[in-house]
Amino acid sequence: MKVIGITGGVGSGKSEVLKLIDSMTKCVIVKADDLARSLEIRGEVCFAPIVELLGEGVLQEDGEIDPKKMAQMIFSEESGNLRDKVNGIVHPAVKKRILSLIKEADRRKQVDYFFIEAALLIEDHYDVIVDELWYIYADENVRRQRLRDSRGYSDEKIEGIMASQSSDEVFRKYCKVVIDNSGTLEMTRGQLERLLQN
Repeated sequence: MKVIGITGGVGSGKSEVLKLIDSMTKCVIVKADDLARSLEIRGEVCFAPIVELLGEGVLQEDGEIDPKKMAQMIFSEESGNLRDKVNGIVHPAVKKRILSLIKEADRRKQVDYFFIEAALLIEDHYDVIVDELWYIYADENVRRQRLRDSRGYSDEKIEGIMASQSSDEVFRKYCKVVIDNSGTLEMTRGQLERLLQN
């Protein structure tokens, strides 16, 4: 089983590429953001430390963590300390869970690939976990248009998110494979077919 990390900037179309991969291979796909959210529910490993850090004001009426309130608390605090502390709780827990999922998939021997998707694979040093890092690239103008169309983001919001993410140069430096997802899905499928045959 090959373990592959999928990364790329916002709007590059990582989710669409993963849907293609899922239809073309026998694989497990883990999205780090979804996994993180699942570890923040009551009874899971990140719930109590986050509530202890942010206080009960972060909870919804049903006693679960309110993601919007949490984001507001983290991003309204100027120093960034709070965000770092929350990341310090969540990121190691996500990585630990991913390692156990890889071990489980490897033991079962039912899949050929294990894909991990996250924007921060490079920053969080997933290169030590995966066999290869794949960079989903898309032209900046294409990414901006996708974010306007699919998520209704303003230019200001897009600017802010893009500025906070790694540059094209950084992605290319660390990733063994670059998939250009600027064009049609058929063009992307062609690249994936060649990759997976190799």
